[in-house]
Amino acid sequence: MNRRWYDSNEHTEKALSLLKNMDSERRQALSRDLTNVVRQIKEMHEEDEEQDVSIGIDRVLGLYKLSNSRRWYDKVSILSYALKTMSTLPKEDFYNIMEGLSTSLSA
Repeated sequence: MNRRWYDSNEHTEKALSLLKNMDSERRQALSRDLTNVVRQIKEMHEEDEEQDVSIGIDRVLGLYKLSNSRRWYDKVSILSYALKTMSTLPKEDFYNIMEGLSTSLSA
């Protein structure tokens, strides 16, 4: 059984691990870029009014813990904001972003 909300997806787990080990300046810049990407995706989905958004119980629990500032990424406010914003995306979009992050940061 997975203990952390992000352990349920290999790309999410890898992306967060890479972010954790990244220097703070690069992590902050990437967090800003992530927030901008999420905003663009949300704008795209606003055109599709029929789209239902369900973030799932694991991500709800993760957001609850995020709001309590219990995790390492909670202490990096811009990254915390980016993750909160990303968590409201449809699951497929969220996982696509995490896959892109884990792939590009590993290269």
